[in-house]
Amino acid sequence: MSLRILIADDSTDTLLTLRMLLEEDGHHVRTFDNGGAVVPAVAQFEPNVCILDIEMPGASGHAIAAELRGIYKSERPFMIAISGRWYSASDRLVALGAGFDHFLEKPADPRELAHLLDGVSQRMAIA
Repeated sequence: MSLRILIADDSTDTLLTLRMLLEEDGHHVRTFDNGGAVVPAVAQFEPNVCILDIEMPGASGHAIAAELRGIYKSERPFMIAISGRWYSASDRLVALGAGFDHFLEKPADPRELAHLLDGVSQRMAIA
């Protein structure tokens, strides 16, 4: 099942790599290099999944996840945190507390990401 996926990361390499991998798998992808653009983009694009860098200009991934959780409650997108700097056990707990469903360390393992997205697709098919 094709998903709508929003990626926000200030690393051009991460944006391009993830976009290429996900579009190759048939997903519709929108990318942003500034966290401040994410919440309005979610309202417009209505993604099934958001992949958010923890630390980026405009708004942190934590702030975005908490805001989306507050706005959309249980109808929010599946949220994946991604970071190349903040990945200790305590960093992961903070991310989950902010509202993320999962945490990936950069560079993300494409198989792990595909597995997560397959789970989202399966839950959507059941609903």
